[in-house]
This record gives sequence, structure tokens and C-alpha cells, in this order.
Amino acid sequence: MLRKIGLLAAVCPSAVWAQDSGVQAAEDALAEIVERQGGEVDNEAPDNDIIPVRTDGANILSPTITVTADGFYTNIDDTGQPVTVIDRGEIERVQGPDLARIVTRVPGTTVVRNGSLGGFTGVSLRGASADRVLVLLDGVKVSDQAAPGGGFDWSTLSSGTIAAIDVLRGPNSVIWGSEAIGGVVNLSTRRQDGIAASLEYGSRDTLFAEGAAGIDGNRYAVGLTASHLRTDGFSSAANGTEADGFRQTALGLSGVIELTDTVEAFATLRYSDSDAEIDGFSFVPPFGLVDSDDRQETERWSGTTGLVYYGTDLTLRAAYAMSETDRDTLDGAGNSTFASEGRSNQLVLRGEYRLIGGLFAAFGAEREWTEYRTTFDDEASATITGGYVQLGWELGRLAVHVGSRVDDHSIFGTNGSYGGDVSYRFGNSDWRVRASVGEGFKAPTLFQLFSDFGNRRLVAEESTGFDVGVERGARGVGTHLAASVFRRDSQNLIDFVSCFGQSGGICIDRPFGTYNNVGRARSQGLEIEAGADLLQGLRLAGQYSYIDSEDRETGLDLARRPHHSATLFFDWELDLGLSLGADLRVVGASFDDAANAVRLDGYEVFDVRAAYDLSDRFQLFGRVENVFDADYQTAAGYAQAGRGVFAGVRLRQ
Repeated sequence: MLRKIGLLAAVCPSAVWAQDSGVQAAEDALAEIVERQGGEVDNEAPDNDIIPVRTDGANILSPTITVTADGFYTNIDDTGQPVTVIDRGEIERVQGPDLARIVTRVPGTTVVRNGSLGGFTGVSLRGASADRVLVLLDGVKVSDQAAPGGGFDWSTLSSGTIAAIDVLRGPNSVIWGSEAIGGVVNLSTRRQDGIAASLEYGSRDTLFAEGAAGIDGNRYAVGLTASHLRTDGFSSAANGTEADGFRQTALGLSGVIELTDTVEAFATLRYSDSDAEIDGFSFVPPFGLVDSDDRQETERWSGTTGLVYYGTDLTLRAAYAMSETDRDTLDGAGNSTFASEGRSNQLVLRGEYRLIGGLFAAFGAEREWTEYRTTFDDEASATITGGYVQLGWELGRLAVHVGSRVDDHSIFGTNGSYGGDVSYRFGNSDWRVRASVGEGFKAPTLFQLFSDFGNRRLVAEESTGFDVGVERGARGVGTHLAASVFRRDSQNLIDFVSCFGQSGGICIDRPFGTYNNVGRARSQGLEIEAGADLLQGLRLAGQYSYIDSEDRETGLDLARRPHHSATLFFDWELDLGLSLGADLRVVGASFDDAANAVRLDGYEVFDVRAAYDLSDRFQLFGRVENVFDADYQTAAGYAQAGRGVFAGVRLRQ
């Protein structure tokens, strides 16, 4: 019964097993989804300008599945929420270890990096800061519980071990609870039946090796994934000269076994070890960010294990999940100047019950224990317990969902969330309209509550957002058009408050300052996506985003949120196994600070790439990043990579 496992490959972070399924497996997967919805399978390709074939070789009948929308597998056409899924084929076409280059293809994304590879990298969605976007790795929350803002550092993860990037652009705390205030990103671990690997080398003495191997048996599947990245880098300080190198090794294990015809057991475990050379700030001449011999070592563990039950009408998934991030900052002599440990443990139950026809009820409950400690802070912990119910109707051309959630935090108390969405497809065409509305919340971080700057009277940050869109076709297939308008209002945002010259009120025993719920913000805008097959094998696509993000207390722009951004890309598969491609990223100007006193100029980055199939199993590939050697910054004082040339070889199953 590993067909169930195959269906879950791109969706549930439990017994997942990615594969190149082929036409029959794709039809089986689609049939199972439709069967659960009480409908019939239509094996005819939709009316489109050119016979739609995905550029990764999968048949059009293979549905795009999202897990971020409702926590279970869902055909992306059956949700009214704005979701983008980037699969393994697209990741390999873009090439390279840097996930930031890949996620800029998703509308509404902004990437901020502190210098060279290994420098802190944050991804914001629709104007929500990086620490207000929930990041999941195989469904496990992987935010750093010891970080002041509790965000996820994307520099600790490379593309080599990732099978898919599932991005929900909007609040969804009904399903995911705390942290889903601005959006949700689920990164699925790559899994392979057989062996696949690649090795590349290029500028700045950069070496990147990755591979995956696995066995797919009749009632079981096991897999291993690994990657290693090494680079001399460049000076993270824009005015510096000393290169800042980076080293990272990552390993992943996964397994699933079918205990009975209706019960599966699963487990995943991931480990990464990173060592980044970083630059520091000088408070004597020369002031600002300068070259230094400092380093930051980061170890990160995450994993989950549990059981899945498939009944006739009922599906249940029970799991234990854990995540731990340990950081240590060292000076040039190897002495630790700051260390932190953050941990999260979760018990999660999710279920779905098919009532009649396309009507179903989804439900879930979870309890999370978080704790942290740093060089200067004693160990502290908090718990949060929540539960939700969502009713849905998915039948034919219409899909509707509405749900609510209640969470109780051991410090700030109770928080409620609601959300709903609708999607409707017109007749037999491939046009659909969708709309969603929802709330998100984020519990105060342990650092904001318990550190020397902490405030235990903090309450949860909250947001309310809506999205309305129209779409034709599917991303990456045939003619695709999509447009969305959105708005998100946030309140009770937590910010640092200076206590300079004050001694009373909130500043008692906080001479340097503290955290308080003082912020309000609004983000609104427009997103447009388009793609078309111009010729056989030639596809042109892109996205444009306009985002107006405003601090509603001051009326100023939120820091590092450009109003305009766009990515244009094409892929051309020629005869004789040759393929060409290019990406152009255009980003408008923004401000580096909340006072809008420091301006970040806009920039354009152009990448080109090529690949050639030596045989059915071996491929040569190469690329030139930042072809025109653009000089730009995403954070003031931090340099970005100049022109780079890379080449490699790939072994495919």
C-alpha cells in the first residue's frame, strides 16, 4: 500500500517519500484525492494554448499539493489561500546551494542577508518581517527559540537536502498556531528511491556536494540525504577586505513502514553543523561594520516520529516533534563571547473526517514546550496548548473552508483565531477565483519575556489579513496567469523600548530598555504572476509584487521592505539534451531603518545557466551569478556577492 506513501510524498511531513512518479502514479494520486472528495476523475487535459507538460517531466495530471493550507494534503486548486509550491525539478534548474535565490521566484518575498553565505538570512512575506513568518522543516517548527525575535536563519539550510518549498503568503494561525502571523513556509526533505548526487565548484573556492539515496520496498521506505558546502566567501563588511568563509554539513534520515493496511509509522531526523566567519561592529574609529576574526558556530537538530491511520472516512496523524538550535560566537582567539541554546518539543494530533460527499471536518490539538538559555540568561521555559476545528466542502468546482482555534500560553494567557477561504472554478475552463481571510498571532519569545530586557506583561502579537485573487491554469504549466490583492493589519507588535533617562513604569529595573507591545503596521499590495510556453520547450515566466508596508504609529515605511520587486525567468529545453535558462531579479529602493534615514538603493541581478545531458544518468551544468557584477546591499553596511562562475556534474537515477 505504498501508493499512500507516494501520495504523501509532497504533502505530509510524516510518511513522505518523494519520487518521479510517472503518468500512472500521478493518475493514481489524483484519483485518490478526488475519491476522498466524493467526485470522479477527469483524465482529459484542460483546454490550454499548448499541450501542458511540466518542465520537470511530470505529467500535467499530477496535482500540485500543499500542506501549508490546512496541515493535510490538499490540491492547491482546492484552497482559496495564496500558496506557491516550488518542486525539486525547479530547485535543480535554478542550481546552487543558496535557497534565497530560489524563493525570490515566489510573489511577495523579500530576502535580507548580512553579507556572505553564512551571514544571517531572513525571508519576509508580503511585508511581514522574517521573524513573523513560521518556517517548518518536514512540518516541524524550526525557529530559534533563543533568538530575540525567534526567527529562522535561512543560512543554516542549503538546497541540496530540500525536495519542495511550500509557501503560504498570509496569516494562518487556525492551523499552525503561534508564529503564523505573516505566512507559513514548509520545507520538505528530499527523498530518493535509488541514488542521486551532484558536485559543483566555482568562484571564491566554493565547493558544494549533495546527494540522496533510498530504498522503496513493498511495505517500507528508508532514505538518507546529505550535503556539504564550503566557500572562502567575501568580506561581509562592505568596506572590508578580509573574506568571510563558510562551512556547512547537513544530514537527514527518514523512514516509513506500513504496519497494517491502515496504519503507517514514520520518522525523520535532520542535523546540520555550520561554521561562519563574521564581521563585527566597531565603536571606535573606524566606526560601523568592520573586518574581524569572529566566527559563529551553529548546530541544529530537528525531527519527528509518529503514526498515521487511514480509515474509510477518518484520517488521523499523531506525532512527536523536536527542534534544537545551539549557537556559539567566538572571537579570533577561539574564546566564546556569546552562546545560546533554544529547544522546542511538540505533541501534535491532526485529523480529518469525511462526513458526506465533499463535506469534511478537520481538527487538531497540540502542546508545545519551549526553553532557552544564553551566556547571560538563566534557563527559562514556557508552554502553549491549542486546538482547532475546520469545516470544509470540496466538491466539483467549489471549495470552502472555515475554522477557528484557541490557544493558551503559560505566560500571557488565551488567544483565539479564525480563518476562512473559498475557491471557485468557472465551468470547464481553467479560470478560478479565490479569496481568504484569516488571523495570525505570535507569542512573545522567551528572550522578550525572560531576558534582562524581558517583560512578562507582554501579550501576543496579532494580525488580520485578507486576499482576493483570480487565476488561470497552474504555475509552471501551459499558460498561467494570476493576480492577487491583499491587506494585512497587525497590532500589539513587540518592539524594544529605550529606558534612557527613565526609571519608573515599564523601565523599573530595566536601565537599558525593555520590550513592549507598542507597534501597529499595515501591509497591502498587489501580486501578479504569468507564464507561457512560447515554443516547444521554451517557457517564459515571472512575478511582480507591489507592497506598501507602513508603520501605523509613525506613518513611515517599514525597514527593508521595498515597494517594488520582480523576478523574470525563462527555461529553454533544446534538442540533444541541452537546456538554457536565466533569472532577472529587480528590486526597488527601501529604507534600512525605522526612521527612514538610511536609504538602500534598488538593484538588478541577472543570472544565466545551462545544462547538458551526457546520458540518461549524467548531466553537466553550470551558471554565472550576477553576470553584470551589480554592487548592492540588502542591509546597510553588508556587501552582497559579485559575479560568480560555477560548474558541476549531476548523477540522476
